[in-house]
Amino acid sequence: MAMEIVVPAVGESISEVQIGEWYIPEGKWVATDTDIVGLETDKATFDVPAPAGGKITRILKKAGERAAVGDVIGYFEEVSPPEGQDSGSSSKSSGGKSSGGQKEEAAKRPLESSGNASPSGESKVMPAASRELAQRGMDSGQVTSTGPGGRMLKEDVIRTAEQGSQAGSVTSEPMRSEDVIPLSPIRRRIAERLVSAQHEAALLTTFNEIDMSGVMELRNQYKDAFLKKYDIKLGFMSFFVKAVVDALNQVPQVGAQLKDNKLVYRNYYDIGIAVGGGKGLVVPVLRNVERMSFAEIELAIADFARRAKDNKVTLEELEGGTFTITNGGIYGSLLSTPIVNPPQSGVLGMHGIFDRPIALNGEVVIRPMMYVALTYDHRVVDGREAVTFLKRIKDVIEAPTRMLMEI
Repeated sequence: MAMEIVVPAVGESISEVQIGEWYIPEGKWVATDTDIVGLETDKATFDVPAPAGGKITRILKKAGERAAVGDVIGYFEEVSPPEGQDSGSSSKSSGGKSSGGQKEEAAKRPLESSGNASPSGESKVMPAASRELAQRGMDSGQVTSTGPGGRMLKEDVIRTAEQGSQAGSVTSEPMRSEDVIPLSPIRRRIAERLVSAQHEAALLTTFNEIDMSGVMELRNQYKDAFLKKYDIKLGFMSFFVKAVVDALNQVPQVGAQLKDNKLVYRNYYDIGIAVGGGKGLVVPVLRNVERMSFAEIELAIADFARRAKDNKVTLEELEGGTFTITNGGIYGSLLSTPIVNPPQSGVLGMHGIFDRPIALNGEVVIRPMMYVALTYDHRVVDGREAVTFLKRIKDVIEAPTRMLMEI
């Protein structure tokens, strides 16, 4: 009996998704709870598992197309596994392996001689390969398939296109082409929020520079003991998270939010940490940071970064937040102007640490320096408060023991 594959409800604010990758082609048997398709929203990516052991009989929505919550995107039929196949096995485990992992596993298995190629001997074009063909304006007949059972993989299309480009460059002018790729829901959402912030808030940025010598010395002194005890490296981000909480305590206006012509002050600190994800920048939130230790902060950030690469950060972890920290320094940025994440009123931008000459006690010395930037909503925060906030972060980072003494 055919069952509908339906877009499930994934959050109160989510009404539409974009079809990501169909992990399983039509007609391929899979075990119960095997992930069969990935769906993308403007905040995160999630997988839809097989409702039972069986096969996809028809795909209605292809990769890249959009669908509303509740829409039928395909049909599934419950059937017994093929003879000789374990009912608990599948080509994609329920643990949610990435597409790269699937390809590596497929490459290690011998080519299957039945059930994967069409009776006419033509190759089975995988969804990713089909998208690549369309984007490059190529026909499947131009490509030699190397996947299991004669499947055509995305890598096959790219290899053929590159070979054609190289061959053509010897005898003719170089190929001129364009790749038109639809924006993912996350990238569209990022664009909407950034433009909204620029239009609706009165944004202003103030800058300062921090001598990182004190933090670096303290970190070097305790990094081995910290790693041994907590099994995680002591980074700079935990110092800045603690410093932000300290500064918000002294200048609470920076953490306030404007709502219905009223200012909302909170007696807790939920700090968003911007991390690069597989689909773009995401900002998961550390809840109640004022109660967290350095180790808890470092472990939470490392976990967010790891899961963001696999698009496994949940919607709940991306919602809320009273203040945001972004670190362009990990990419080598010297100085930048971060944009506030509405409805928040402030965002701190960290940057790279570079040795620079500075004047200290009447002498020119070389110190590891970092530029920091605070972008704030001038409707909520005055310049005096913004400068005081950033100066407090500078003072605390340059003398990190002040956080322990609360002075």
